[in-house]
Amino acid sequence: MRILFTFIGGIGHFRPLVPIARAVEAAGHEVRVAGSGKVTPTVEAAGFTTFATSGPRPADAPPPIPEPLQPADPAAEEQHFAAAFGGPGARRHAAALLEIATSWKPDVIVRDEADFGTAVAAEKLGIPCTTVLVLASGALLRKDLLAGPLGEVRADHNLPPDPDLAFLDGGLTLSPFPPSFRHPSHPLPPNAFSYRTAEIPPAEPHTPTVYFTLGTLFQPDTDDLFTRVLTGLRDLSTNVVVTVGDRNDPAALGPQPPHIRVERFIPQDDLLPTCDLVISHGGSGSILGTLAHGLPSIVLPLGADQPHNAQRLLTLGAGAALDPVTLTPADVTQAATEVLANSNYVEAAQRLQAELNALPEVAQAVPLIESLA
Repeated sequence: MRILFTFIGGIGHFRPLVPIARAVEAAGHEVRVAGSGKVTPTVEAAGFTTFATSGPRPADAPPPIPEPLQPADPAAEEQHFAAAFGGPGARRHAAALLEIATSWKPDVIVRDEADFGTAVAAEKLGIPCTTVLVLASGALLRKDLLAGPLGEVRADHNLPPDPDLAFLDGGLTLSPFPPSFRHPSHPLPPNAFSYRTAEIPPAEPHTPTVYFTLGTLFQPDTDDLFTRVLTGLRDLSTNVVVTVGDRNDPAALGPQPPHIRVERFIPQDDLLPTCDLVISHGGSGSILGTLAHGLPSIVLPLGADQPHNAQRLLTLGAGAALDPVTLTPADVTQAATEVLANSNYVEAAQRLQAELNALPEVAQAVPLIESLA
């Protein structure tokens, strides 16, 4: 079989597809990946043949100017997501995927859940379409806000009205997240199959360590935030590992004591087995990795689905949250000390880890994808 994986947006929309794509390849099927030309080098580095749905990042393009740090507004983020991904993003990917799928002729398409244009193209061509969830809590995706822009995209391709957007839930939905992390107001569809990407063994003895990251792509002007958080962590009796991303310079944070290590990037899977607490922006990929290792979190939501994820962590007792705009070093010290000392946070995170470990392995999703064709 030929199976086409598609994503829209950045690396955070591509990475959730990787475990399923590898499982499909291991079962002997032919895989291609379609996504932004700006992410093509990352996709190819992961070993996949790629169709670019947009141009590459120009070699001489200036770095983006960081936007001022603003308080996260969940309602505004929902509106922005619907307008961007349901409007121009969906229109662009619908056109691109119609061309790619007409040429390569996949038997099944597997899309990231924010790639609405691919769902339109798949329906237009009559190709079965599977959805992989990339939003941990599910609360960012509001069908009532998406109905208008996606209705226009459907009309562009002479598809019948679908005001309830039932076409987004057709086929099969695959979820790598603990089912209980899903927001109760946004339940998984009846056709959802939850799976684990890997079973994480218990952590080995190690020096207590705090890991602090704000992700690799979603970064407004965070220099001052890094400084405030690092100042708050400096007096903890733990090791501290900080990754600042490609857009920031570790040297800009100044000299650090021996127990604090600052790097641009370290693979999350290399760090988490030796950590006791993760401080992050609360992106879905970071949250999934943290919970897979049974670790509590302190979340500093910057935008997108991060405020919703932070709220779920609070509700489930697996972490704390701080406002990145107003937090002080003393707030960070107090929150980190509390989470490290209170076993309730670890126990809640470990319950979610156990929930993940009890799910079927990712390879069991392959027959479900095969059955669609």
